[in-house]
Amino acid sequence: MATFLYRLGRLAFRRRHFVALIWVALLAVAGIGAASAPPAGSTSFSIPGTEAQKAFDLLEQRFPGQSADGATARVVFKAPDGEKMTDAGNKAAVLKAVDELGDGSEVASVADPYEGKTVSEDGTIAYTSVKYDVSGMELEESSKDALEDAAQQARDAGLTVEIGGDALQAAPETGATEVIGIAVAAVVLVITFGSLVAAGLPLLTALIGVGIGVSSITALAGVLELGSTTSILAMMIGLAVGIDYALFIVSRYRAELAEGRAREEAAGRAVGTAGSAVVFAGLTVVIALVGLSVVNIPMLTKMGIAAAATVAIAVLIALTMVPALLGYAGRRVKPAGAKSRFLGGARAERDQQRNKPNMGTRWARFVVRRPVAVLLLGIVGLGAAAVPAASLELGLGDDGSQPTSTTQRRAYDLLSEGFGPGFNGPLMVVVDAKDSDAPQAAFTDVSDEIKGLDGVVTVTHPAPNEAGDTATITVIPDSKPSSVATEDLVHAIRDAGAEVRTDTGAETLVTGSTAMNIDVSEKLNDALIPYLVLVVGLAFLLLIVVFRSILVPLKAALGFLLSVLAALGAVVAVFQWGWLSGLLGVEETGPVMSMMPIFMVGVVFGLAMDYEVFLVTRMREAYVHGETPDEAVVTGFKHGARVVTAAAVIMMAVFAGFIGSSESMVKMIGFGLAIAVFFDAFVVRMALVPAVLALLGKRAWWLPKWLDRALPNVDVEGEGLRAMAADRADPDGDKELARA
Repeated sequence: MATFLYRLGRLAFRRRHFVALIWVALLAVAGIGAASAPPAGSTSFSIPGTEAQKAFDLLEQRFPGQSADGATARVVFKAPDGEKMTDAGNKAAVLKAVDELGDGSEVASVADPYEGKTVSEDGTIAYTSVKYDVSGMELEESSKDALEDAAQQARDAGLTVEIGGDALQAAPETGATEVIGIAVAAVVLVITFGSLVAAGLPLLTALIGVGIGVSSITALAGVLELGSTTSILAMMIGLAVGIDYALFIVSRYRAELAEGRAREEAAGRAVGTAGSAVVFAGLTVVIALVGLSVVNIPMLTKMGIAAAATVAIAVLIALTMVPALLGYAGRRVKPAGAKSRFLGGARAERDQQRNKPNMGTRWARFVVRRPVAVLLLGIVGLGAAAVPAASLELGLGDDGSQPTSTTQRRAYDLLSEGFGPGFNGPLMVVVDAKDSDAPQAAFTDVSDEIKGLDGVVTVTHPAPNEAGDTATITVIPDSKPSSVATEDLVHAIRDAGAEVRTDTGAETLVTGSTAMNIDVSEKLNDALIPYLVLVVGLAFLLLIVVFRSILVPLKAALGFLLSVLAALGAVVAVFQWGWLSGLLGVEETGPVMSMMPIFMVGVVFGLAMDYEVFLVTRMREAYVHGETPDEAVVTGFKHGARVVTAAAVIMMAVFAGFIGSSESMVKMIGFGLAIAVFFDAFVVRMALVPAVLALLGKRAWWLPKWLDRALPNVDVEGEGLRAMAADRADPDGDKELARA
């Protein structure tokens, strides 16, 4: 592989005009496609194999024309202090708003709060439900404007009016912190390379790769039903890995220049060595992201595949666009250690003259001398950070997790105030009595059974369909949607339905957004272990091929588990317990997003293996070329610690930039990935890895002979390049090898 990538790097360097033209053309095509693509349609959230999804599908069959997936809005009215909603003036304002809402072309139905008895017991709060024929993503702006205009007219009449539901849902915003994250990355690159040009290359190539990836996702969003969160995730991961991959190749290029090689040769060798690590690091990320499909949640599968495609683009750009731009940069990219005096060049020159070891070398020597102490301290620290993970509670967000500045959150709070916390999460019970001899009796039996359960506030009368073989029952819990008590009630209703089925033959199903969230959480929990085995197993095999060792990949996997548990503990502490929540803009604490654990396992594992591959391949390279195990550890840190540190800081900055998002899921993912990179890069890879390798010695690189013969030789260390140089060098051995 090293030889092939070496030739690819030199080709891209020589044919830089052609390579640059191809990538710019791809960016232009993707951009035009995104600009001309129609708005994304409905992003159906289906969960195959769950009871809630089965009930949802049954409703569409048995209750045709009711737009089960149509948008909904709850317009909540509150009377001024000292007044009631039944007062003549207030009632007239509400009825006028209801009439105006019913005139919309996309409106399926509007409920009269006085006829429907949706006025609170104290008479201060009322609401009307608006149902639309189309989903929230397909709703026209005119319908949204009409909804807001009706609410504003009621406000002008003196009422407090807020709007809940998904009719006014908006695409999540990431805020200015995303730009700050990129700015931090730029500063780190300038400090690392000591050159504005060298620092600009990784940023430019990463932005081109993300531009192609995100534009392609936008162009295909309508066809593939991709949500807005998908493009944000692709941007988040694509920026992080794109900058890192380019950073490693540019860094190796500067190291090759420092050894006296010509620029084209240096570009080829940089792609042949660091590029090999980029390929395998990218493969681990792609495996982890594509592996999300085993969960069998279409939305999660699409997110994983879209992000994996963006990572693949980042790898290809690092292998081709980076050497091409290095060709354009010429002498403006200086050899390693050469910096402008403004950026510390004078001090670097003095250190070189004094032969002073760099920080990475000094740290590696310290760890090699005291491996047991460093190992124990690192494990104890990560273990302490992981303690909150034992209290992990999972759930999916609703309007109650939105910022208090949104009308959806204020409507949620008003409904809780007037009708109880469970009113925001009604359960829809679907009774399928098609196989029952007495459908009406079955409907009544189910209703009576539910009324006798603990935690139930209201049970509506069964509402049968025209055929009379299916009915819906709405159940209002006395607890909020995301609580454990509501989850227990869902299971209790399902257990009671099983008893009714034995007696009557009617099947009882529980659905609705709350039940769907509960089923999603359980499905994700059940899939976590199989997913972990699949992803870690495949990556373990891949790392055996890369490192030609059993213990090094095993250590990498165990270190990853420590870092991901510690990161989950930090997420629980902030988003569930509320530690530092004000600082991070977390307005509402509660259960951690259901998909967070499995998502962190996938993404963090892929990113963690990046640092493992980049750092340890340099150690492996030194060991293969004759150094002792301890010397190889020091050499790996001498050449790789500074770059890995810069890469980790950049990745943390990019992920942390998404903490400012208005979408709670994006905010949680940004924080979780940023803290996970911190734990993995600075504790696991920088401390635990050298400590374990120092303790293992030569045993770290042990591989059974039969397995060594069976494995393909991918030559990540670039041994093939050395052999090529020996074959093609002149007798004095000081000329460049001929063009490949």
